[in-house]
Amino acid sequence: MSEESVRIGLVSISDRASRGVYQDQGLPSLREWLIGAIVNPATFEERLIPDERPVIETTLKALVDDAGCHLVLTTGGTGPALRDVTPEATLAVADREMPGFGEQMRQISLRFVPTAILSRQVAVIRRGALIINLPGQPKSIRETLEGLKDADGKPVVPGIFAAVPYCIDLIGGPYIDTRDEICKAFRPKNAIRPKA
Repeated sequence: MSEESVRIGLVSISDRASRGVYQDQGLPSLREWLIGAIVNPATFEERLIPDERPVIETTLKALVDDAGCHLVLTTGGTGPALRDVTPEATLAVADREMPGFGEQMRQISLRFVPTAILSRQVAVIRRGALIINLPGQPKSIRETLEGLKDADGKPVVPGIFAAVPYCIDLIGGPYIDTRDEICKAFRPKNAIRPKA
């Protein structure tokens, strides 16, 4: 098992939750899923911010450039409403786009609602970090990260997190081990390290 520590930025983007109108559910949902899925020691940098593009951009830059996060997950602000500017802010701080993540998230969500085609989640690389926009609802967060399983627990549709550890390998980050029963990380055979 990997002993490499991983630093993860978690960003919940919501005007009302950031003002205290209601309690944020995004950060606890992200943290809880990651603690269950990742074997590595993890440090979380959490931010609850409004749907303001300059604030989102500044937050993402700070988490990568200053806090040294290897992975940043955002939740909220990815719909078609005028205030939903998370994808634009994410693309603005990107070195490279990773379109497959957004495509797979929409495929998963389309199994439940036809309005999944309205979601605009993107994923990008900034320096040595992977930044991914996730949906806003806790149930959708879990489904997109973990994927869909049948009644026997066998995977039906792969979740996006299965590809995250290898992506982080390729951009120079720590080797992330996952708990297979929650989300089995996929790596080519030549990239798999033997477990101790």
